[in-house]
Amino acid sequence: MRSEIPRERLRFFSSPTMPLERRSRMKPDRSARRVPGRKTPMKSGQRIGARPGRPAPRAAASSQRKPPARPSAAATATIALAVAEERWLRQQNRLTLEEDKPAVERCLEELVFGDVEDDEDALLRRLRGPRSQVHEESGDSEVENEAKDDFHTQKKPVWVDEEDEDEEMVDMKNNRFRKDMMKSASESKLSKDKLQRRLKEEFQHAMGGVPAWAETKRRKTSSDDESEEDEDDLLQRTGNFLSTSTSLPKGILKMKNCQHANAERPTAARISSVQFHPGAQVVMVAGLDNAVSLFQVDGKTNPKIQSIYLENFPIFKACFSANGEEVLATSTRSKVLYVYDMLAGKLIPVHQVRGLKEKIVRSFEVSPDGSFLLINGVAGYIHLLSMKTKELIGSMKINGRIAASTFSSNSKNIYCSSGDGEVYIWDVNSRRCLNRFVDEGSMYGISIATSRNGQYVACSSNCGVVNIYNQESCLQERNPKPIKAIMNLVTGVTSMTFNPTTEILAIASGKTKEAVRLVHLPSCTVFSNFPVVRKKTISLVQTMDFSPRSGYFALGNEKGKALLYRLHHYSDF
Repeated sequence: MRSEIPRERLRFFSSPTMPLERRSRMKPDRSARRVPGRKTPMKSGQRIGARPGRPAPRAAASSQRKPPARPSAAATATIALAVAEERWLRQQNRLTLEEDKPAVERCLEELVFGDVEDDEDALLRRLRGPRSQVHEESGDSEVENEAKDDFHTQKKPVWVDEEDEDEEMVDMKNNRFRKDMMKSASESKLSKDKLQRRLKEEFQHAMGGVPAWAETKRRKTSSDDESEEDEDDLLQRTGNFLSTSTSLPKGILKMKNCQHANAERPTAARISSVQFHPGAQVVMVAGLDNAVSLFQVDGKTNPKIQSIYLENFPIFKACFSANGEEVLATSTRSKVLYVYDMLAGKLIPVHQVRGLKEKIVRSFEVSPDGSFLLINGVAGYIHLLSMKTKELIGSMKINGRIAASTFSSNSKNIYCSSGDGEVYIWDVNSRRCLNRFVDEGSMYGISIATSRNGQYVACSSNCGVVNIYNQESCLQERNPKPIKAIMNLVTGVTSMTFNPTTEILAIASGKTKEAVRLVHLPSCTVFSNFPVVRKKTISLVQTMDFSPRSGYFALGNEKGKALLYRLHHYSDF
């Protein structure tokens, strides 16, 4: 039975700010000294609510321990006095220890730990950091915090489509685009995942690797920051910054046969010109069918962009301007020069050039800097025109017949090959002959080409021999000796071109089928794996060209096909 004697209500008070372990050390000996006015503590046998001379009431059954009574004001004052005394003693000890420290060490400690002589708790809070303060201030338990951290990783999709989980098969055999990606007859059907991997492989194979913009796991490092600074510095200067890749190895050239460049506009007429655009991934194909066509180069389908039809105008040669904004075209039996403005979409015929008395205008060359237009005339004349106004600047004459002509890489000199086997070098500005020499072993010159780095000059003859000279020796010596004589062809070499990196020289004869070779430079050896003679797909080569970064090689034949090859050594177009 519960006692009816009223109990004394107990209140809960927060503990003093001093830690418990420090308070236990500072607690004074209460038995030795007794503070006036303080109540006598209860004996061990005495219970709360008991009065002197009366039996103690029966305690109520309770499982909870009663909190201690609130200390009096005198006890609190005593504790505060003890804490202050201890703090003063610690400060005196610290000052005694710091007397032996040099001033530099004390300055460094103040910079690192701050001025915390009066508050060690502040130093502890600073060392723990803001994260510990947040955990101390928050009232959540550790279990709740861990649950919050793991909350985001335990998310599940709200809705799942069962059809997505089914592995759908894609038909490979009956699709003309996916048919070429089959590696065996058993791959007539592939899953979507395998098809996606196969497409990635084909793309990387065509591009020569994974482009930088397609790398997803690439992280920015300090070296990237340095490269960005170098790029900023690079953009502040002008000049030619095209850099070559690792040197091309000789022997075998890794290449792939792609879809024909003009597959979307097939023709049976002879292809007279194939040229890549200097600034875009576009190739131009022109022929005797009176049309100039532009195609987007992707190596797969090569979609057609545009075709320009010139009535009664079988094209002898078509060429881009140096900036790629115009297309120039001449015919086999006309003196009209057509200029197609690609930006305005206008076709401008140039019927007559004042001072030019040629009855037929066919062979011409555009200078690399885009300033001049060179027209090969009859009776040994070559005519220099302004590319901007199409007006005649001057004419130069050689002995014999003009076989071929070309500009040097800096557009300052003109190299001419005559029908009697001589080579003439002219200065563009003064139109004066700088040198004249006989091509070694040549009786009848056919074509001539110069490298883009200004190092080589290649001269061909009617017997199939191609002599490779050094440009410096051609300018200075009366009888220069060729570096190498290429004798892999037996008929007249009608087409020659260097690739932009001056690592490959392409030579071809339009009189014999499959008569095309790729010569490695500077070793001057022929690549053994091109062409594949047993396939008989090249036929009679009429024209050739390399893409601006040597990634593609194209040639046109007499059957109306513009063959396209991907050179894997070069990663860019």
